[in-house]
Amino acid sequence: MNLEEILIPKVQEAVKNLYGVEITPAQVQFQKTRAEFEGDITLVVFPFVKAAKKAPAQVAQEVGEALVGELVEQYNAVQGFLNLSIAQSYWLEQLQGIAAADNYGQLSRGEEEKPLMMVEYSSPNTNKPLHLGHVRNNLLGYSIAKIQEANGWNVVKTNIVNDRGIHICKSMLAWQKFGNGETPENSGKKGDHLIGDYYVRFDVEYKAEIKALMAEGMDEETAKKEAPLMKEAQAMLVKWEQNDPEVRGLWQQMNEWVYAGFDETYQMMGVGFDKIYYESDTYLVGKGEVERGLAKGDFYRREDGSVWADLAQNGLDEKLLLRADGTSVYMTQDIGTAKLRFEDYPINKMVYVVGNEQEYHFKVLSILLDRLGFPFGKELVHFSYGMVELPNGKMKSREGTVVDADDLMDEMINTARETSEELGNKLNDLSEEEKANINRIIGLGALKYFMLKVDARKNMLFNPKESIDFNGNTGPFIQYTYARTRSIERKAAEAGVSTNTAMPESISEKECAIIRMLNEFPAVVKQAGTDYSPSGIANYAYELAKEYNQFYHDFSILKEENEAAKSFRILLTHNVGKVIKSAMSLLGIEVPERM
Repeated sequence: MNLEEILIPKVQEAVKNLYGVEITPAQVQFQKTRAEFEGDITLVVFPFVKAAKKAPAQVAQEVGEALVGELVEQYNAVQGFLNLSIAQSYWLEQLQGIAAADNYGQLSRGEEEKPLMMVEYSSPNTNKPLHLGHVRNNLLGYSIAKIQEANGWNVVKTNIVNDRGIHICKSMLAWQKFGNGETPENSGKKGDHLIGDYYVRFDVEYKAEIKALMAEGMDEETAKKEAPLMKEAQAMLVKWEQNDPEVRGLWQQMNEWVYAGFDETYQMMGVGFDKIYYESDTYLVGKGEVERGLAKGDFYRREDGSVWADLAQNGLDEKLLLRADGTSVYMTQDIGTAKLRFEDYPINKMVYVVGNEQEYHFKVLSILLDRLGFPFGKELVHFSYGMVELPNGKMKSREGTVVDADDLMDEMINTARETSEELGNKLNDLSEEEKANINRIIGLGALKYFMLKVDARKNMLFNPKESIDFNGNTGPFIQYTYARTRSIERKAAEAGVSTNTAMPESISEKECAIIRMLNEFPAVVKQAGTDYSPSGIANYAYELAKEYNQFYHDFSILKEENEAAKSFRILLTHNVGKVIKSAMSLLGIEVPERM
């Protein structure tokens, strides 16, 4: 039972005794006490001022007086707000409960009671490697999945791979024309990098053709359509959809190279999936659903043979569903994917982690699925996040101006190593392998935290150098705090210091403040689940680390002469470490035992 649940009947009793009025639990409203006032929790008295027939300030004063006792130590009334200070004994009991809990902060539900949530993230294209934008997407998706699991959901993490379409054909055609049999094996390149090079090569050659046609007097728009490479790519797409064995064979071979490269990247990033769907499988299902909708009169066919949805009744434009040549568009594929997923799993909630440039797309998808009669259409959640920008502007895949995910992670790990060496290496007694693993944990932790601490719905500017700082609101600072707690515990164990859960009679305000923060963790996890907000977890972890470090500098722990106080502080330290580790785990961030 949390503090609010304990206080509600006490407030109801006080109001009844004072004013002869029975109030409902819903009328008893609490909020966090503002920093400038003393108190642990604030009661809002306005809901029962009318019944009391007195001024808010007087009601707050009278209710406060009535609540003072074993639990409420003191109070201060500010107009219609009653700030309550809770007895230390309560907070010490809470610490005992935190210490005893194996999965503190996580909602416990029986397997049969857990609803199922599917979270889609990553969604790579097989014509290029993962880049900085994918990094934010993967980290957000994985963290949201972890947070929802902590809130009692069964979560299926899923990936839809965009392995078909004109952009895929561009890479295939460029490799066919200019590749000279180059493979990952004979080039020493990761498969996704190799194919990405040919996507860029297509754009280079295509632009050269446009330029040549314009030099002959053709206008730019016509030149773009008439360029031989583009015509060949479009013809290849038609052949692909016709199951041409040569095109399909090339496609399969190149995709296998890409998937092997993706797997390496995902493994290094520390993310994974329970189920992977491929648009090459789902687009036919989508085409079938569009044809069904056409037969029902939900959609219409134009004179050129293309199929459209008229969304005027929804206040939106018309939407293309099938091209004139019969080939699919993204929307068609997404309809098919949605149908397959709900056939595969008893999904209670479907969450798409996709950038905010696709907000219109998902609004339309929801309408179309509903129009086709799927009950899940209206329940889709589009977790719309902002773009990652760089100091030098936006990335463009086809021009090769992207921040590659693999390069970025390598850079972060190298920066962690260099920073550690500059600060004076405390890891000299470890093997090179152990040092490398710690640098990996710190470098990737810095990257992940920097990405996740920002409100996901906002665009963000990524600066690698800022993220690796060991001070301030960074991943390494929080990781260092955890490593500090573990160092204290190891030294305490070596010295034979007892860490029993016997509580002292009184503790300092700073120690009490830390327990209050630990006590907030379940509510923070719950709110992060409601808001789909990893940033709430990240900022909580930072505030807890900051609070503990202040305590560490102001108080003796291992050198404390009072044995009871020493034992208590080590117990407090242990639970700070436990909660930091749990919070960072929800962000997909490892914490090192040493730094």
